[in-house]
Amino acid sequence: MEKRLQLDNYAVNVQWLRTWSPGNPVLVFLHEALGSIIQWKSFPEQLCNELELSGIVIERRGHGHSDPLPAENRSADYLHQYTTETKAVLDALLPLGTPIILVGHSDGGTIALLYAKHYPKNILGICTMAAHTFVEPETLAGIEPAVEAFKSGKLDGLKRMHGDKTERLFYAWADTWRAPFFRDWDIREEIKGITCHVLAIQGMNDQYGTRAQVDSIAAAAANCETCLVPDCGHHPHIEKQEAIISKIRSWFTF
Repeated sequence: MEKRLQLDNYAVNVQWLRTWSPGNPVLVFLHEALGSIIQWKSFPEQLCNELELSGIVIERRGHGHSDPLPAENRSADYLHQYTTETKAVLDALLPLGTPIILVGHSDGGTIALLYAKHYPKNILGICTMAAHTFVEPETLAGIEPAVEAFKSGKLDGLKRMHGDKTERLFYAWADTWRAPFFRDWDIREEIKGITCHVLAIQGMNDQYGTRAQVDSIAAAAANCETCLVPDCGHHPHIEKQEAIISKIRSWFTF
């Protein structure tokens, strides 16, 4: 079931999966930089069914059926701003004290790390997939082909997900990461001391990052398991869905 949730001055779209009983843990899905609810495909529903938990899929501002991005350009702390937004969404949807497991892909994985560090209460665990903690040359090199593909119309399928917000959203991502002011973006020190259970997953053929990303997460979290997925790119949950669900199932023993 999808619904629009009104925050202070804009609305976001969220989807509930499975019937939730108060007091039980909830899986919270945080999508990638150009993501939306539909782009997760069947992964959230399949994982919820496997773990027998209900879930919430959040569409951040500027994505999918949520309200557009603000007019001003993004700053270097945009992922921190989205972390604050995620907190506001969960505060509105869930009673105080509800146990939460965050499942984040790419930007969503970074948001999960920031959330676990700054709002640790009631976070049982986080699973990151292709999360970034600092800017690598590989990341910037991976963005350039995406920009060329967007200019040539090869990514027009994004318009089915984001409508007339697509171009603004795309360049908010590409231009921010390529901007000189973002080159020094680095949260490795900031996230040190994460105490919840962490599973950090990375495709070994990820065009946007290397194993240095999961190594940095392992260095920051006291209880972290890493998983490097062979023959897999930036979307482990789609490219290797069955294996990733199985891995999360074996990890989720707390």
